[in-house]
Amino acid sequence: MTQSRPTLFPTPIAGWREYVHLPDLGLGPIVAKLDTGARTAALHADDIVIRGKQVSFVFHDDARRITHRTKLVGTKRIKSSNGQTETRPMIVTTLILGAVRFEAEVTLTDRAEMGVPMLLGRAALKQRFLINPARSFQLSRKAKRPK
Repeated sequence: MTQSRPTLFPTPIAGWREYVHLPDLGLGPIVAKLDTGARTAALHADDIVIRGKQVSFVFHDDARRITHRTKLVGTKRIKSSNGQTETRPMIVTTLILGAVRFEAEVTLTDRAEMGVPMLLGRAALKQRFLINPARSFQLSRKAKRPK
């Protein structure tokens, strides 16, 4: 029988879907899929344009069309679950999930066919959350934007 490791601060248990806020981009709450099978985080973006060390993109939030411009930290080659490889622009932004605020690398891509506008992979989740795949929205409510 294995014993659980004692900790002073319990790790939050998140569902497989949660509402997240991206305060640097003025986004949220938006639905994110927490996917331990994926390595990186991805955000839905349209009209992605790279100019030097900046990237601009459009995010559709309900009825709003929001254009963002932010620092480009690099590009990342991503192999999707269907085997196709895509080179995506990568940014670093603040995420808020439940009571946890952290910085994460996020790639920008067209997720229109994916059902949710954001995916959080292992790199963003590790050592921050435990994931309960049988539950949704355990840490977050859509009610209000954080200050």
